Amino acid sequence: MAYPSPYRAGMSSLGFQWITTLVRQEGIAAERVFLPDAPEAWRAARMAPLSCETQTPLNRFPIIAVSLAYELEIAGLIELLDLAGIPPRREDRGPGDPIVLLGGPISMASPLAAAPFVDAMLLGEAEETAPPALRDFFDSDTRERWLDHLELYPGAYIPERHGTALPPIAKASDRLLPARSAWLAPDAELSSMFLLEGERGCHRQCTFCVMRRTTNGGMRLVEPDRILSLVPDEAHKVGLVGAAISDHPKLVPLLQTLVDSGRQVSLSSLRADRVARKTDIARLLRQSGARTLTVASDGASERLRATLQKKTSEDYLARCAAQAGDLGYAVFKVYMMIGVPDETDEDIDELVAFTRELRRASGRARVALGVAPFVAKRNTPLDGQPFAGIKVVERRMKRLQRGLRGAAEVRPVSARWAWVEYELSQGGPEVGEAAFAAWQAGGRFADWKRALKAVDPATRRPWASPARAAK
Repeated sequence: MAYPSPYRAGMSSLGFQWITTLVRQEGIAAERVFLPDAPEAWRAARMAPLSCETQTPLNRFPIIAVSLAYELEIAGLIELLDLAGIPPRREDRGPGDPIVLLGGPISMASPLAAAPFVDAMLLGEAEETAPPALRDFFDSDTRERWLDHLELYPGAYIPERHGTALPPIAKASDRLLPARSAWLAPDAELSSMFLLEGERGCHRQCTFCVMRRTTNGGMRLVEPDRILSLVPDEAHKVGLVGAAISDHPKLVPLLQTLVDSGRQVSLSSLRADRVARKTDIARLLRQSGARTLTVASDGASERLRATLQKKTSEDYLARCAAQAGDLGYAVFKVYMMIGVPDETDEDIDELVAFTRELRRASGRARVALGVAPFVAKRNTPLDGQPFAGIKVVERRMKRLQRGLRGAAEVRPVSARWAWVEYELSQGGPEVGEAAFAAWQAGGRFADWKRALKAVDPATRRPWASPARAAK
């Protein structure tokens, strides 16, 4: 079970922990391998990444199941395989090399960019596909026979057989929900936190999100009694995970029980409208020890939020800011995007003016904006929308920073690397090959830019759906 980022990130991934647990329950000796913190030191020492459990080199495992979270981790996957002495590209591997099976969040957004590096993928929710698929591997006498079996699984994608024709993503039944941690990892980014799902999916229709209502049946709730029964006594920190966890109708009594037990509680995402209307959410999180209250705005203006079908108004955001100040939070943080379709400088100016209002409403709580450039994703209504442009995004970031100097902290995501993410999101296997060329050249932004610009336009996006192609 491989994660192409360092241990601290991998062990904060609930999906990685959960699938590893289920594979072990299938009777398979699954061990964990992560990308080393200092890959160059391992390369200089000619050491392969080692498993956590038995210190076995990665290249000694017959099959490597990779959890890939997002597009830029493709470089980590290439690095991880190369450090182990495994040719990263599938076509360069031989019969003595391990099989590479891929899943994870990227499978619901942009799996084609990873196609050159894997033998197969399991797209979507893998609880009911990954364990038996790995069991089939050990029961098959050849790679081709295993792929024959795998082809019958929901969400199975075999690049060398299917080209760029992706199957529908798989949906697991509720039988195995909720996903939950198998380890309390003190060295993870979410240090010693027990993670479990309070719900899965989302009932909202935000046009930019792969987890919107139409993805895998919308929102599936887990009852509080079930959640509470799974929290181990030794877990002093609990993280409730879900794309719309703050929309859980029984969230407040669930939080109350966890906080009353003396635990620190964290939620993976907070919707401003819910926090504004259910004031006990922010109160209980603060009571449990939280110092930052975080919500998402996404669009820079009321107009853009309406266009994105984001049900967040200025009134809700202002009420959340006031709660942050009244309850003694140190920081009120708002996530948003710049460079969304139809955005103008006037939208940024509206954001500046409104953020200054948030600062006044938040009292002693500092205001911080986490600002990411918009990147169009597959399986969303905005799939195929162009990237706003590196210079455009950087200019608007500077406009925002100038306007908020002394009033709020702006924490921007790099426009350059967002462009790389966009190219990987919107491309097919050809951009995966470009990723390999960029990695070979050193992995700097200039290397990525050169490699992605060299992709033949005639080969790009041959997998576009008929509706998108017409658009």
